[in-house]
Amino acid sequence: TKDTDILAAFRVTPQPGVPAEEAGAAVAAESSTGTWTTVWTDGLTSLDRYKGRCYGIEPVPGDENQFIAYVAYPLDLFEEGSVTNMFTSIVGNVFGFKALRALRLEDLRIPNAYVKTFQGPPHGIQVERDKLNKYGRPLLGCTIKPKLGLSAKNYGRAVYECLRGGLDFTKDDENVNSQPF
Repeated sequence: TKDTDILAAFRVTPQPGVPAEEAGAAVAAESSTGTWTTVWTDGLTSLDRYKGRCYGIEPVPGDENQFIAYVAYPLDLFEEGSVTNMFTSIVGNVFGFKALRALRLEDLRIPNAYVKTFQGPPHGIQVERDKLNKYGRPLLGCTIKPKLGLSAKNYGRAVYECLRGGLDFTKDDENVNSQPF
């Protein structure tokens, strides 16, 4: 591994007949450059440069069917300063992979080179408290649900009711962008 790699440890339960090494390699591929089938466009990129690599497999003590697969991802796979992109890449699609009976992300190591790309909040909690005029207690908020499909009018109504009921703030779900509804 490199000092700039993002390192993940997955608890893997392969399907019967699938070797642990194959399952670990499949997790690394599916969560980086791989797909469920070979495609002609694979030859148009530097797959070796960008693919995740399973660099270790260890049995889970006390469970002969589970393994820890250690996967290294090159930093170039990820958009700078984007937690969403990082997690979507690493865990967004791999959990439904057919070679696996079960999969769980156990640990994630993020290198300083990537951490430094996050700008952080533009100001601290004190500014937020001053804006809300709320002190001496935790701030309380929620995410509006359903996450998609509310009209602007009904979304506004939900926000109003939350704030009227005592919440300090609401937030959009991560799926809310600029959809037509």
